[in-house]
Amino acid sequence: MNWTLALPEIVLACCGMAILLIGVLQKRDTFHLCSMLTVGAFLITAELVVSGSPGLGYNGLFTVDTFSTFVKLLVLVAATLGVILSLDYNEHANLRRFEFPVLMLYSTVGMLVMASASNLMSLYLGLELQSLSIYVLAAFARDELRSSEAGLKYFVLGSLASGLLLYGVSLVYGFSGTMEFARLAQALSNPAHVSPGLTVGVVFVIAGLAFKISAVPFHMWTPDVYEGAPTPVTAFLSTAPKVAAIALLMRVMATPFGHLLVQWQQVIILVSILSMLLGALGAIGQRNIKRLMAYSSIGHMGYALIGLAAGSEAGLRGVLIYMLTYVFMSAGTFACILAMRRRGRMLEQISDLAGLSRTDPGLALAFAIFMFSMAGIPPFTGFFGKYFIFTSAVQSGLWTLAVIGVLTSVVGAFYYIRIIKVIYFDAGGAEFDHCPASLSVVAAAGALFTTFFFVLPAPFIAAADAAAKALLL
Repeated sequence: MNWTLALPEIVLACCGMAILLIGVLQKRDTFHLCSMLTVGAFLITAELVVSGSPGLGYNGLFTVDTFSTFVKLLVLVAATLGVILSLDYNEHANLRRFEFPVLMLYSTVGMLVMASASNLMSLYLGLELQSLSIYVLAAFARDELRSSEAGLKYFVLGSLASGLLLYGVSLVYGFSGTMEFARLAQALSNPAHVSPGLTVGVVFVIAGLAFKISAVPFHMWTPDVYEGAPTPVTAFLSTAPKVAAIALLMRVMATPFGHLLVQWQQVIILVSILSMLLGALGAIGQRNIKRLMAYSSIGHMGYALIGLAAGSEAGLRGVLIYMLTYVFMSAGTFACILAMRRRGRMLEQISDLAGLSRTDPGLALAFAIFMFSMAGIPPFTGFFGKYFIFTSAVQSGLWTLAVIGVLTSVVGAFYYIRIIKVIYFDAGGAEFDHCPASLSVVAAAGALFTTFFFVLPAPFIAAADAAAKALLL
């Protein structure tokens, strides 16, 4: 048993316990100290991930390959941005409690386990470790009714999704006799011998994982949780867990159930189409920018699923590139949303952005970059993400999916560009409070990556290509 394969996860979990002890034993306020230690722990873990060697360990429960390395690094980047975004907000919202970064850390441990899961049991353990921490984070502002409501809704519906996933796992195990991905792939190499019960089990597994990426029809929690949770939690929720869940879905569909493409492809296509349609149409009437971002994330997950539905190496590469671009777009957008504060009070209405270009041109420019990118307008990263996704669909003959994707992108562009119109052309009120350095750093980093990705995309595309190849070996 090669236990060193899980060294990044072990070290990060131990760092979490050490930070927790520091927070408990120190008499003074340790929120900022624990947050900085958490960022340091993420950096150490990233170094261990990069320097780790590939292999299969823990009796087939855990695997390390190029795919898991790519996903883990992306999750750690997203988690680091999430912790940085919480620094100023928690200070003003009286949420300066050391448990906050520790919960983010342990949620990240769960995501790293998800990226390396090679057995249905390790898949479930990673998923639940990630989810339990986020349930608490969503309800962290316990004095606010809507935060408590968000946490409760997420917990109840998340428990239902976990039940669906476990039921699917039990059916797969019952009809195949194994939970290891490699042995499942061998057992299912001849689709003619696959029983209907196993196909039903696969559908339940897809349903459980679709909840975690807020894909239709398992999206019900998303708008309420995005609006009700503290905004840094919403930023975290929209990035790192989405990457981990979509990566897990990719590994599950491509490795053990890769030979059953015909059986599950139609389910993924249907979920993708519904997610794109709801994301595009549901956001049009929104006036609260956090709810708009919730519907936007549903739509983005629909686009990502196009690559999975293609079932090809190009499709999987497209999903990874899409998630890479999405993390920086989404984190940068939430940095801008967190900067929407006037006289110490957080603002969430799109109308509050009126006249921003005259009072804070830098923040207005960053907002415009992210909105153009989310709409898929070149030369921003959102365009390249959609280009690789739609190209893979066309190459696999999924013309209908590609056409619907393009049409919903056009509809979605309406509400993204409407925000730019409010920022640049509407008459505005008083200017926002001074933007803290932590938010400026995340917004600037996101804007630079989003704008200049086209200058040097080759290393990222090559990394995604290698990761996709590793998944199909």
